[in-house]
Amino acid sequence: MTTRYRVEYALKTHRRDQFIEWIKGLLAVPFVLYSQPTGVFADGDSISKVGEEAHRRYAEIMRDIELMIDDHIMHQNQDDPLLSKLRMLVPTAGPFFTRLPLEAAFKYQDRKRHISSRRYVAPSFNDVRLVLNSAQLMAVNNGALQLATFDGDVTLYDDGESLLTSNPVIPRILDLLKKNIKVGIVTAAGYTAAERYYERLHGLLDAIAGSTDLDTTQRQNLIIMGGEANYLFEFSASSRWLLEPVPRERWLTPEMSKWSEADITALLDLAEAALRDCIRTMRLPAEVIRKDRAVGIIPLSEARISRESLEETVLVVQRILELEQQRQKQHQRRTSVMGGGAASLTGRPVPFCAFNGGRDVFVDIGDKSWGVAVCQQWFGGIRPEGTLHVGDQFLSAGSNDFKARSVGTTAWIANPAETVELLDELADLMQKKLE
Repeated sequence: MTTRYRVEYALKTHRRDQFIEWIKGLLAVPFVLYSQPTGVFADGDSISKVGEEAHRRYAEIMRDIELMIDDHIMHQNQDDPLLSKLRMLVPTAGPFFTRLPLEAAFKYQDRKRHISSRRYVAPSFNDVRLVLNSAQLMAVNNGALQLATFDGDVTLYDDGESLLTSNPVIPRILDLLKKNIKVGIVTAAGYTAAERYYERLHGLLDAIAGSTDLDTTQRQNLIIMGGEANYLFEFSASSRWLLEPVPRERWLTPEMSKWSEADITALLDLAEAALRDCIRTMRLPAEVIRKDRAVGIIPLSEARISRESLEETVLVVQRILELEQQRQKQHQRRTSVMGGGAASLTGRPVPFCAFNGGRDVFVDIGDKSWGVAVCQQWFGGIRPEGTLHVGDQFLSAGSNDFKARSVGTTAWIANPAETVELLDELADLMQKKLE
């Protein structure tokens, strides 16, 4: 049963994806016009005709959106995305790195989910999300996928759990490696030691080490990016934990190398102060954890922090940090205009990610756009259109997969089982391409 809390919570702007909501609104019109709920009492032929008509109208709308995205990409490539019709209708629409065959994707998902046959339940958020996923898989398959990156918790395994040998996602990832597709696991878990990542990912690492289908190069095509974008590990069959840490100077992108340690420390200090203030004002049963590239709060002992409090903490901290960075930018501009010498900051504002981990809240240096960008650079400069990032948190605030949309194509899943289904769908598309 849907509670009033869940209904109201879903209506909050920061918990909605504007593009998906817009598509839902378009699909609601033919649902109302063609669904005919009274048709359930009619004969089978009438019901079938209603379903066929609904399918036709849904597919037409998807084709129209597909053409709008094509137009948006054209303006995007001409460096004037503000002039696209899609941007006018959905101001939050970001970059598209491939065209999306939405009509074909809808027809595929309609065969699986029977969306057109429903009379009382309109096309839902999940229906649209899965159609977008299928369209993106079709697109990257045509564009020769080179790199697949994955979030950890809730994407490859249940929240707080580990990637066990029995996990069905493991043979799917091995299949990607066998096809010479590079794989990066880009996780918020920020460990400095290989042993900790082995504890979380040992099922996959042991499977790669013991595989007779993978050669040495294919095994090396797996990397782990931890702490969003702060710790890189590469597979090593000779290492005790099957992972070797990569020195930061070997993998930092040119832009990341400009982040000063002083500014990183200052940002984490401010985030820590904001977190402590949240603990005090909301009386949270939590303690602060400070790391070299992150700071966060975790619950005390067996206590649980309510979802509302976690979300409030994320939004408060995020807003405080954003306002401070805006103030710093204004100070730099004034200093430059007045000719008063160098600004007090040593460089440009350091990117950060504040997110709700389900039981805790953390602020990391960088975000998953930087983590995915490192994976792209590490494997020789893979382009966004050749990259697919799979994750479960793509909402606009407090969701650490959201920023990955700016550097590659994405697929939004809801649980590890959906990741398995997604990879099976991708494998089927690749097989059909070979036939």
